[in-house]
Amino acid sequence: MPRFSVIVPAYKVQAYLQESLDSVLSQSYPDLELIAVDDASPDACGAIIDEYAARDPRVTAVHLAHNLGLGPARNAGLARAGGDYVLFLDGDDTLAPGALQAITDRLKATGSPDVLVYDYARSFWTGELVRNRLAHRLREEGPASFRLADRPSLLGMLMVVWNKAYRRVYVEREGLSFPPGFYEDTPWTYPALLAAESLAVLDRVCVHYRQRRTGSILTTSTRRHLDVFDQYERVFGYLATRPELERWRPAVHRRMAEHFCVLYAHRGRIPHGARPEFFARASALLRRHRATGAGSGSLPPSPSRTDRLRHALMRLGLRRAYRLLSVLRSASLAAGRAGAAPVRGVRESCLRLHYRIQRLLPLRPELAVFSAYWHGGYACNPAAIEAKLRELAPRMRTAWICDPRHTPTLPPETTPLRPGSAAYWTALARATYLTTNVNFDRALVKRPGQILVQTQHGTPLKRVGLDLQDRPAATPTPDFAGLLRGADQWDYLLSSNRHSTLVWERAVPSSYTTLEYGYPRNDVFHRATRSDVLELRERLGVPPGSTAVLYAPTHRDYRRSRPEHLDFERVLRDLGPRFTLLARTHLTYAGRDRPWDPHPRLIDVSAHPSVEELCLASDALVTDYSSLMFDYAVLDRPIVIHADDWEAYEAARGTYFDLRACPPGAVARTEDELVDIFATGHWQGSRSAQLRSAFRSRFCSFDDGHAAERVVRRVFLGQSAPLPAITPPEDRHPAPPAPSQAPEATPAHRYAF
Repeated sequence: MPRFSVIVPAYKVQAYLQESLDSVLSQSYPDLELIAVDDASPDACGAIIDEYAARDPRVTAVHLAHNLGLGPARNAGLARAGGDYVLFLDGDDTLAPGALQAITDRLKATGSPDVLVYDYARSFWTGELVRNRLAHRLREEGPASFRLADRPSLLGMLMVVWNKAYRRVYVEREGLSFPPGFYEDTPWTYPALLAAESLAVLDRVCVHYRQRRTGSILTTSTRRHLDVFDQYERVFGYLATRPELERWRPAVHRRMAEHFCVLYAHRGRIPHGARPEFFARASALLRRHRATGAGSGSLPPSPSRTDRLRHALMRLGLRRAYRLLSVLRSASLAAGRAGAAPVRGVRESCLRLHYRIQRLLPLRPELAVFSAYWHGGYACNPAAIEAKLRELAPRMRTAWICDPRHTPTLPPETTPLRPGSAAYWTALARATYLTTNVNFDRALVKRPGQILVQTQHGTPLKRVGLDLQDRPAATPTPDFAGLLRGADQWDYLLSSNRHSTLVWERAVPSSYTTLEYGYPRNDVFHRATRSDVLELRERLGVPPGSTAVLYAPTHRDYRRSRPEHLDFERVLRDLGPRFTLLARTHLTYAGRDRPWDPHPRLIDVSAHPSVEELCLASDALVTDYSSLMFDYAVLDRPIVIHADDWEAYEAARGTYFDLRACPPGAVARTEDELVDIFATGHWQGSRSAQLRSAFRSRFCSFDDGHAAERVVRRVFLGQSAPLPAITPPEDRHPAPPAPSQAPEATPAHRYAF
């Protein structure tokens, strides 16, 4: 029998669940069982739980057939618990290191109480940990164990289930269980504390309570918040069956009033149309269960007159007076905050006014606006979606935001929009659909009815979003709050693999819906023919029969200037006349690069508008840490990694995995090794093919040539089904490379895999 049973319910927490489970299994005190309950979660929670159960015998996986909610999910875990003590942990929270050792030590020191109450800290997206402000109530003073009457202040702490350890025999004896609905902690926690014959406290943070920006109960607007009334009815129903606990009625009543006032003040939880009903039901419940007198077990009177007045107004049903009190309080807090707005230029002021006026006009359901790469040309995922939209919904009108110098890249059917112009602001105000692979103007005010699609522009190897908070070299002027404000406007986020889904949901948390549809820009890899490939090579100037190698390094966050590239003359000399290099510098160095020395087999393709065309035209890719490798793998053509500064790159930017441990092909640590890999044929050998196959299986799972169609049908046409199903990898047929006359392979002597 284990010492602890830790029950972790999971529903739509795939971005946090691994961290939560790891925090339990990595505890220094190992005598535990972890019961993870998949509450029919539609994301990867079930698969993650199964993975942990397969590799650690302490993990029990429980899968519910239907989504039942947090309470019933905990009950399902409780039914399988066999530990001396039961702990609950939500799937997005974590146990602090050493927590279980501290808990078991305290249990021994206090004589195995029925309930041990420990502390928690709120964990914010900024990385800040803020300890519970009522931590002083957990001071380990006085008797080691006690009853609630000895320390009634515990009843004034947050009524949650996950900051306590419960003796399992006590739970079974009292018949404690969770009801359905929101606020299911309430009818569990009050009886657990009130009926306990022995309580103890631990003055230590044992749980990190994640403050999710979106997706949690506290940030969800729904009528289900009215479940709180049924939960308190259950608490008072319990008191009615236990006459010896009736003295606690006044204390519970006051805590209930405080809870109702907090909920009513939070306009993001209770829908506007349900607020009158909430107030009326709160008033009725407060009157029905009011107890006269303070009662020996009550909490000390509230020091705030305003709080007592609010409770009274709500109990009496005086909603207008309650609202007036709230307005007066808000007005006093806001006094003196007003400041003079900065004076803007006349033109900018006029444009802002124009934008405000346009936002008052109806949306245009047939207008879709696109952009890519900070007002760049027609490219990437937005371009593929725009083309497919015109094909499947010819009635739609499309517009593209781009700098005038990129206008020639646009198809004639789409309207160019110059950034900052009146037409630009009109389009942002009136378009129903907005699609980008970066971010729109920060002054964008997303209107109700507008739909914003964030496509992203690559699978993240390097850290992104909030995961860069400890990387100053990668974020010289970080504005993480601004980043999250932008993400709050996203309705949909595209993902090409499960790795990307988990990274983005954790690193940029918001309320968007992730569409695991693949990257639309990679659809062309499945549509292009051999003749298309040959035509592209001819247009680029690749000699017939030559092996074309696309060289596409990424930028370096730890240096301002462009890093030194390969010694092209030396590399081409050593490889011989059958190889041609297509060299593409990263877009962040555009306009700052020195021209490369001319060479008949070196083609500068940095200005070519379509990287997808360059991939199709090439026979192999050489890159360092560019996300292009994930897209190129869709073609199932050789990839060689030139990782000559991995340690410096990882230290500056940070990565999600060690690319050298699971590369898409051969890895060269030096220029000599890179030459050897090509000269000996290992770039296209069987070992490289094996590595590429494993890489494709992990990162190309959704890229089957139908991503753009899925996006258009789901987002623009409103079709949830039928969408094109994901084609199995074995049935995919990417574009074939051009016929090559590369020399046969000879044994290698310096390379790494």
